[in-house]
Amino acid sequence: MCSTQATHKVVVVILYDENGNMLLQHRSEDTPRLPGYWAFFGGAIDAGETPCEAVRREAYEELDYVLQEPECIFEQDVVVNNQDVHMWVFVEYFSGDKNSLKLQEGQGWGWYTLEDTQPLKMIDHDRVILEKIFCHIQTTRI
Repeated sequence: MCSTQATHKVVVVILYDENGNMLLQHRSEDTPRLPGYWAFFGGAIDAGETPCEAVRREAYEELDYVLQEPECIFEQDVVVNNQDVHMWVFVEYFSGDKNSLKLQEGQGWGWYTLEDTQPLKMIDHDRVILEKIFCHIQTTRI
């Protein structure tokens, strides 16, 4: 496990489908962190919340989706905009109607294979996370 001494604590969630496609968010140009980048759904953990509670709240706020069985597959410390961040990475298999999801934040979204993400504007550590998630999905996929 990673240290949890980072000043900023966040959760991210990546939904994936039966084909191993992962849902990513295209961040708005006016967002204070990583404007215009492709990234994950999620956000800061509120005071008194557990990472699991936070990821459920974030999925509902950002996708209007109630997570069924989010799985925390790893934690890591990263630096974003010169700020130390401790991140919990969750995944969940999504078998529902994709049209039921509603984009509540960001300028766009899409379902991508690992290969499809290559031309997307992403920060390096998010690409590493995607590789880890892809490997996890390949070993656990239904």
